[in-house]
Amino acid sequence: MAEIVIKDLRKDFGDFTAVKESSFTIADGEFFMLLGPSGCGKTTTLRMIAGLELPSSGEIFLNGEEISQKPPSQRDIAFVFQMFALYPHMNVRKNISYPLASQGMSRRDIKAKVAEVSKILGIEHMLDRPVGGLSGGDRQRVALGRAIVREPKAFMMDEPLGALDAEFREHMSEELRALHDRMGATTVYVTHDQLEAMQMGDKIVVMNNAVVEQFGTPRDIYDKPASLFVADFIGSPSMNFLYFNGQVFDGHASVQLGQQMVDIPQQLANVEGELVLGVRPEHISLSDNGIIRCEVLAVEYLGTTQIVVLASEYGELKARVDSTLAVNVGDHVGASFNASTITLFNKASGKAIRSVLNDGVFPHG
Repeated sequence: MAEIVIKDLRKDFGDFTAVKESSFTIADGEFFMLLGPSGCGKTTTLRMIAGLELPSSGEIFLNGEEISQKPPSQRDIAFVFQMFALYPHMNVRKNISYPLASQGMSRRDIKAKVAEVSKILGIEHMLDRPVGGLSGGDRQRVALGRAIVREPKAFMMDEPLGALDAEFREHMSEELRALHDRMGATTVYVTHDQLEAMQMGDKIVVMNNAVVEQFGTPRDIYDKPASLFVADFIGSPSMNFLYFNGQVFDGHASVQLGQQMVDIPQQLANVEGELVLGVRPEHISLSDNGIIRCEVLAVEYLGTTQIVVLASEYGELKARVDSTLAVNVGDHVGASFNASTITLFNKASGKAIRSVLNDGVFPHG
């Protein structure tokens, strides 16, 4: 299929910069997620890869060929939009076959290809139906069929499930990932839904304010956030942050919070000043002798686990603990942290400080 390499890609619209010097590589056959909040630059990046927008600077390589200034028709990339972009005056069969007919393929070959794709997508029974009467999920299957049928080098998908309700969206995301695995196609997928990105993606680029904050596997993005933004954006509940003045010299593996020493992963840089200790809710344990004293503000029961909201001298914390733990609003408890999972951040820059935990996972570009 296709390897896509992005080098120092930038897009300006007058005085507004939508994407700032971004670099990353999408491996052949990868399901690649562009993740971030609205307006972060992810859709603009996708459109530049597809050729729907030309970059202001930088390079795009498709299987080693530089294509940044080529029109979409010369890139052999299929685009799937959020709002389906189907031809309303055509039935399902004609919508799917349109790209092949435009290429001058014979009727016999078109019929065979449409039959093959419609079987994969489970829409053989609706080929002669008008698209206007289809459900949102079925229309999205037709849109996918039209993209798949011509076997492009890569697929670009701009929030293709965004118009579906939550329950059907989850079902379609599973189908879409299974379809990708069956075809082995290179897929670049834009979403603002971090759960969707974590569940579906092989690799994720997290963008914010036109900048690539981090690039890596879902596990790296979650366990080893490169910035305060990534740590806060990924996870539900998101990472807890404890702000304090401190110092770490000579690779020490502990910091002082108040009168308590807290173990952290060994640091690879000397730092001092305003620091932030980040810890995921599931890596906080509650007991009578925890290192930080807290008051329980709320308890949210979730079946096998519960979210306990805590008030501490460092601000509000959330712990995800076993639902069998007896804890009630108003209780005073101690909170301890799993040292191996802690990330230390520089408050001023918002960047993670290099340690044995997160060394080598920082973004490039």
